[in-house]
Formats: sequence, structure tokens, C-alpha cells
Amino acid sequence: MKLWVLLFNADSDNQGIYTRLEDGKNIVLAFIQEDDAIRYAMLLEAQDFPSAVTESIDEKELVEICDDTGLGLNIVQEDELVIPPVSNVEKTDWQADDSNQLDQIKDPDFSPESLEIEIIRRKLEGLI
Repeated sequence: MKLWVLLFNADSDNQGIYTRLEDGKNIVLAFIQEDDAIRYAMLLEAQDFPSAVTESIDEKELVEICDDTGLGLNIVQEDELVIPPVSNVEKTDWQADDSNQLDQIKDPDFSPESLEIEIIRRKLEGLI
């Protein structure tokens, strides 16, 4: 089966795959539907995360990569609603320097509705 993952700095020496920290372990988020992966990437970007591209990968290959690297794998089912965490890491493993550090959101006590409003607010602020 073909899955969709999010890549940063695609086709470069500094390429990175999107993972989420869950219970102290990095988990690769893979989507069955490309549209769901694109939507998730847009939500990340609204949280001031760098732009990501979607890339298809064979499920077997992805499982092998995760096993070899010690990463977990979460396959997002078709039309399953997944939203990014409210806070991001300050510096990712694949960032080249400190100039690309991410702002960490303070007091991440948002309900799903207020998170959606916060994402929209950030999108609008980005237009200014």
C-alpha cells in the first residue's frame, strides 16, 4: 500500500521527515490519503512550522525505515481527523542553524475549537 509522509528540505542533503513526539518516542505520521497529508502540512505551516511537501512511499519500505531507525509509525486512516500538537520543538534535528528555530507555544492548554481559532489567527497574521 502507498502511504504519504511529510518531508522538509526535500531532495537536499538536509532532508527530514515529519515526526511527532508521543510518550517520549518519535513517531512518523503517514497518511493513507494524500489530501489528508496536504491538509496536515497546511496546519503545521499555520503554526509557523517550515513548509513541507508530501511524498509517497511504499508501506513496507516505511516500516523497514522506522524499524532500522528506531522510529515509531502511526498510519492515519482515511478521513481520520489529526491535528498537530499545539507546541513544536524549538529546534529540529534537520535544521541547519539557529536562524530557523521555531517559536514554542506557551501554555498549550487549548480545546480543539480554540486550537482551530488559533490556527486561523496565525494564518491571518501571516498575511499582514
